[in-house]
Amino acid sequence: MGTPALQTELAPLTACTISRDVQNFDLLIEDMETALGENWGDLGFDDALAFFKQPDAETLEFVAVAVDEDDEENLSQVAEIITAARDANIKVILIAEDLTPVALHQLLRLGANDFVPYPLPEGELAAAIERLNAPEPEAPVPAELQPTLTASSNSRNGLILPVHGLAGGTGASTFAVNLAWELALIDKENAPRVCLLDLDLQFGATSTYLDLPRREAVFELLSDTENMDSDSFMQALLSFNEKLHVLTAPTDIIPLDLIQPEDVARILDVAKANFDYVVVDMPSTLVSWTETVLNASAVYFCPIEMEMRSAQNVLRMIKALKAEDLPHDKLRFAVNRSPKFTDLQGKSRVKRMAESLDVSLELLLPDGGKPVSQAGDHGLPLAETAAKNPLRKEIMKLAASLHEMAQGTKSQAAKG
Repeated sequence: MGTPALQTELAPLTACTISRDVQNFDLLIEDMETALGENWGDLGFDDALAFFKQPDAETLEFVAVAVDEDDEENLSQVAEIITAARDANIKVILIAEDLTPVALHQLLRLGANDFVPYPLPEGELAAAIERLNAPEPEAPVPAELQPTLTASSNSRNGLILPVHGLAGGTGASTFAVNLAWELALIDKENAPRVCLLDLDLQFGATSTYLDLPRREAVFELLSDTENMDSDSFMQALLSFNEKLHVLTAPTDIIPLDLIQPEDVARILDVAKANFDYVVVDMPSTLVSWTETVLNASAVYFCPIEMEMRSAQNVLRMIKALKAEDLPHDKLRFAVNRSPKFTDLQGKSRVKRMAESLDVSLELLLPDGGKPVSQAGDHGLPLAETAAKNPLRKEIMKLAASLHEMAQGTKSQAAKG
């Protein structure tokens, strides 16, 4: 490896690393040599802007900008380099080590084309380069999936209904998807407007359970909520059977802290203004914006199971909320795969569990069996594949109860 000027005497440069000191990123050096041979060079932060203006830079296909926690004090210079590269039509791969989510968010918003964590996972740089060289244009959204609603001109002040599974496999996403669909069906003559937000940014499954494509538009929306309005929010949604509007999880796995509480607050505000019910599928992890969703919620559903890990997590969740003086009384625990009506011993176990945890366990979701997983695999709610399933019937009752509560609240407000 030599300086960019020396390299161009041998062969045109196709790429450059840009860093404070590339020796701090020895794995990057190895991967660049493996991917590009000698057709790459290295630049310091101070040299990059000047080099972009030289004729040698015209052959650059991309730059790999490598930063670590020590560069956060000089983030403005890094931001200027990314912006200049973008303006020169040079693609940017951001290599970051121990960067805070806020700093990472800021740099990605400036136009970096891809992000790879450091130390580099094996083969990840080559995969990123391949993505740059062979971009797959996003397929147009089919007409049947496009939003059927325009932005509301009147504030609806919809109910926020989060679903937060307190252990893996408690059926939180299944519950969220089916609750949203039942709310959309609740009144055929005056159908409410219902939105489902998948904020499980890493492993959200609502797109799978409703057979909807994941779109780059979601990441673009999450990355720039400051400039979001009702129109841009609605365009990021997909329509399911013309009755339910869904914000799927992003196409790629992204850090949960890439969005901040203020980003989530903006999304919830615009969703509330445009919909009567906003069901939010939450990540099981507590993040900086969990409090934002909890405070905005009408009821905060927590699916659990009749087992020790769920019981322990209920106690830990309540303890965490009490320690921060947060409204733990909004939590409503839903026992998934609960005992059948005729299982008296099972009912007794539910009662003992509620007493030992000092919580109410009134929402009992029966085991729907194989039809539940089959519905998810087919990308359809239970109402469309197994309408008489006991789990579907219980969620339908819950939706009716929530709708009745919302209607009552509206009537009182109108009288007031």
